[in-house]
Amino acid sequence: MNSVPAIELKNITKTFGRIVANKNVHLSVNKGEILSVLGENGSGKTTLMNMISGIYYPDEGEIFIDGKEVVIRSPKDAYEHKIGMIHQHFKLVDVFSATENIILGLEDEKKYDLKAAKKKVKEIGDRYGFIIDPDKKIYEMSVSEKQTVEIIRVLYRGADILILDEPTAVLTPQETGRLFEVLRNMKKDGKSIIIITHKLHEVLEISDRVSVLRKGEYIGTLITAETNESELTEMMVGKKISLNISRDEPKNPTDRLFVSGINCVSREGVPLLSDVSFTVKSGEIFGIAGIAGSGQRELLESIAGLQKVNAGRIDYIDPNTGEKENLCDKTPMQIREMGVRLSFVPEDRLGMGLVGNMSIIDNMLLRSYRKGKSVFLKRKEPKNLADEIIKQLEVVTPSANTPVRRLSGGNVQKVLVGREIASSPTVLMAAYPVRGLDINSSYLIYNLLNEQKQRGVAVMFVGEDLDVLLELCDRILVLCGGKVSGIVDARSATKEEIGLLMTKVSKDEGADNER
Repeated sequence: MNSVPAIELKNITKTFGRIVANKNVHLSVNKGEILSVLGENGSGKTTLMNMISGIYYPDEGEIFIDGKEVVIRSPKDAYEHKIGMIHQHFKLVDVFSATENIILGLEDEKKYDLKAAKKKVKEIGDRYGFIIDPDKKIYEMSVSEKQTVEIIRVLYRGADILILDEPTAVLTPQETGRLFEVLRNMKKDGKSIIIITHKLHEVLEISDRVSVLRKGEYIGTLITAETNESELTEMMVGKKISLNISRDEPKNPTDRLFVSGINCVSREGVPLLSDVSFTVKSGEIFGIAGIAGSGQRELLESIAGLQKVNAGRIDYIDPNTGEKENLCDKTPMQIREMGVRLSFVPEDRLGMGLVGNMSIIDNMLLRSYRKGKSVFLKRKEPKNLADEIIKQLEVVTPSANTPVRRLSGGNVQKVLVGREIASSPTVLMAAYPVRGLDINSSYLIYNLLNEQKQRGVAVMFVGEDLDVLLELCDRILVLCGGKVSGIVDARSATKEEIGLLMTKVSKDEGADNER
């Protein structure tokens, strides 16, 4: 390993108005090394990386590449210094192929040679272990395939220093494993890799060293093999955090939602859900597990009135009257007018949950603007709600008037979850509510869900982490290919049991096969 770092930051400071995003930050990455950058939401990780990649320019401090001080004023400057960043939200043109996206924007006096470009793309893929179809259109790709295109795009431009912002946030465990293999191959080839992540087990698995930021300041760097989750968590938040999720027994559970034999198909006629049946009770957290794309999202959308149900019933039991109401074939607005308060935290928080260009206050208004009796909207209550959410969930923002798109991903998630819970639902559906959140923020959300459970709310929780599902939930429904493969008691079930159900291999089937 070279004694001179591939990239080194000294005393980097960046402010936005009164907000100090980074203050006197030191960081270094060696050649052939993977460095994880860890910190709570809003701790300045992405801002710091944006300065390395030329999106922002530091107010103070120096950046050194191979021991020489450089000035990076734009992404073009970053590319000239062989730095490439793969952002959390991909920047690809959907109607273009993988190769077209990879060469898009390259300055070349000659006419683009797609044939030669495809050959080079294939060579890069083979060298590092990527699986890529150079001719495949972006709109036909999975999330992991799009990420592959983004990574190959920066490698195609000659990047030796790669920055990945939350690269595993939307990947399945299998896709994450494949990505890590590729990163290890790149490391062997002498590439320097910086990963921003919140997942501590991934930090310990993939990185050589880990640097920690807290509230924009540099806390320290540790050798990954010599640390553990507890020490890293304490460095991130400045205090010890118990990594145990509290779970009370359900109090006076009563049936709140009956889902009976529902079927959903896509516009193309592809089955999304097949004969799905279950009951959700008040005062419990009902978990939903499954490999990505098994129908979790479609199930919650069908209950919320966002997905057409082709067969079956979804009956809601009114807690005040005890009467049944069928939610099928009703629009989301009709469902709310019935008094059924279903709160839905979607996977796509900016595309579906919030309006990025609107302030936090205006996003609170979206829940209640139809209640207005005049052409003038009352902003006092939404402002009070916004201020309360900012305080309770520790949202890092200059003010409640800040556009949501300017917040970090985790703070956007807090605003969304807070707004949904504030609507006092009787059924709360949360799809991946802690995706992209650090440990401290995740536990805030877990506690909020437990509070709702204690108030008698029927909570439906879709999560990716089986350990969390087993610790937080009372019962877990497992989906596989749009079908129910089992419902288990979370207090007695094991990860292995749920894993088998997720791949539709039950214990009984395994026993039959052994015979």
